[in-house]
Amino acid sequence: MEDINLAGKSLEDLRYIAKMMGIKSVTKYRKEELIQKITESGQDSDENKNTDTKPADTADNTSDIQAGQPQAAETEEIVPEKTEDPPAEMPVLRKSKRGRPSKAAKAAETTTEDHNEEEKTEEIKDEVKVEAPKSGEAAPGTPKDRKSAPVGPEPNEEPRAAEKPPEPQRDQREQRDQRREDSVPVVSGFEKIESDDPVEGVLEVLPDGYGFLRSDNYLSGPKDVYVSPSQIRRFSLKTGDKIRGKGRIPKEGEKFQALLYVQSVNGDHPEAAAKRTPFEYLTPIYPDKRLTLETSPRELSTRLIDIIAPIGKGQRGMIVSPPKAGKTILLKKIANSITANYPEVYLIVLLIDERPEEVTDMERSIKGEVISSTFDEVPERHIKVAEMVLERAQRLVEHKKDVVILLDSITRLARAYNLTIPPTGRTLSGGLDPGALHKPKRFFGAARNIEFGGSLTIIATALIETGSRMDDVIFEEFKGTGNMELHLDRRLSEKRIFPAIDIMKSGTRREELLLSQRELESVFAIRKAMSNMGTGEVTEMLINKLMQTRNNDEFIKSINVAFVEK
Repeated sequence: MEDINLAGKSLEDLRYIAKMMGIKSVTKYRKEELIQKITESGQDSDENKNTDTKPADTADNTSDIQAGQPQAAETEEIVPEKTEDPPAEMPVLRKSKRGRPSKAAKAAETTTEDHNEEEKTEEIKDEVKVEAPKSGEAAPGTPKDRKSAPVGPEPNEEPRAAEKPPEPQRDQREQRDQRREDSVPVVSGFEKIESDDPVEGVLEVLPDGYGFLRSDNYLSGPKDVYVSPSQIRRFSLKTGDKIRGKGRIPKEGEKFQALLYVQSVNGDHPEAAAKRTPFEYLTPIYPDKRLTLETSPRELSTRLIDIIAPIGKGQRGMIVSPPKAGKTILLKKIANSITANYPEVYLIVLLIDERPEEVTDMERSIKGEVISSTFDEVPERHIKVAEMVLERAQRLVEHKKDVVILLDSITRLARAYNLTIPPTGRTLSGGLDPGALHKPKRFFGAARNIEFGGSLTIIATALIETGSRMDDVIFEEFKGTGNMELHLDRRLSEKRIFPAIDIMKSGTRREELLLSQRELESVFAIRKAMSNMGTGEVTEMLINKLMQTRNNDEFIKSINVAFVEK
């Protein structure tokens, strides 16, 4: 009958019982072999205990337990030595009943649900007591136990009724253990898949909520890093943020790396990005801090700009130039002067629809960041690069940093927008759609000086006298939107007078905020004397005077005397 009871148990339960009985390598046996091993082990233990006098005592104690006698206390002292489980009386009673499998099987058929519920927790103790033969102590279940055990149905039904409850309990315990084991390789997996080198790039958030860290040219490529929407929401990340962190090596079938965690955002702690004020809510004011471009006595163009049209932090300037007037060379000199005098200023040179050789020359001669989209690229690339540069600059300004963007040229950027936007149904002269000017104006209008720190300076070039009516319309739309204009004259460039700056048309709004009183008086004297002279004569005279002086301070001191003598 013992075999019948064991056959009703699952393989996991049999392995558990066999392990408690001291059987080794339980996993290599099949179910029938385990039953045979358990049965043989039980018979061996019974034969070893038949000669012992303690089973008789336990039998007497079990009868006393059922009769309600206090002698059961002796068994309480013996049973805890076998196992560490609490109350010993009930296990002793149960072990005495295991010796009568036939009667227990019959009594189990009459078991009620009430007895099942009362004895759910007791079967585990009964299973643990099987370990007793292994320790060599007296175990119940001897022939004397069978004789002394009562025949009533109530005690005999307990072993059979308590066999089923431990199964779900053990299953839950095994599931918890399995979950703990499964959690270990997950942690070690992160260590294995984490890339050794940190990843870095400019974030571009897509409409679906996730983003990618782009490379230096702000365009998509094979080395982009995926950023999850949860990371974007947690740190309030936006397009244009430069993120540095640890990446995860792509798994099989994945194309891009994934960002594991963020180390810095725009050079600051990630928590600082969540507290910053959006660029749209920053208060713009007039430029009040000057960007001095003078570097060496031989750089006449930057020295002349400091006097005629000074540039401040947050300036919105426009260089109006015909072809071959030297605008690109002038931009290069301005960029080199800013990097030499203000290394803390973040400089970005944006070249749209320019020649490839000019891009190479600019990259080699400027220490700042050069972003380009040459004329052989599609207009969509021009637009994407320009928008990424603007977003990048705005994110830096939100961190109270000074940024300078040199754009060449805003005319060609407007042409690119004119080719890509949906038609509005109206057309200006030259074939220009009015809707094409909104985004370039948004780009140019982003330049501003922030009240409590930070500034965005944009110096853009505009083409005129190209023979295209569209270029003239674009310039007319942008004229007056800036607060600094620098006009170049083709007639001066044809005479090989450089810089070919038209002093009469050039100037800065509210220049008194940038110039000292003495410099302001000198500029007024120059412009007053200029009214009676031609443009070429005044420019040539100023250039000659600049060449004779070592710096602008010396030029300012001598300027009044020169015009009085003239």
